[in-house]
Amino acid sequence: MFLSYGSNPPHYPEWQAYFRQHQPPMLIAWGANDQIFPAAGAEPYKRDLKTLEFHLLDAGHFALESAGDQIAGLMRDFLGRHVAK
Repeated sequence: MFLSYGSNPPHYPEWQAYFRQHQPPMLIAWGANDQIFPAAGAEPYKRDLKTLEFHLLDAGHFALESAGDQIAGLMRDFLGRHVAK
C-alpha cells in the first residue's frame, strides 16, 4: 500500500477539478493528530466543495481504529441526509 501511494499525487488536480465541476456531497472525518496527513490537507476540499461536512476528530492517522464508532455515526447520519430513499 505504501509503495502504490506515490501514484496518487499526480491525480490530485484532476480529482479536484471533478469535485469543483460535479459537487458531490462529501463527508470528511480527519484525525486531528494525524502525523502523515495533517488537517491542512483538507483545505482544498473545503475550498472546492459546497456540500462538505468536515469533522476533525481526536484521532491519529488510523482514525477508524480509535474513533470507529464516532465515524460510523457520522456516516449513517450523512448518508441518511444525502442518499435518496
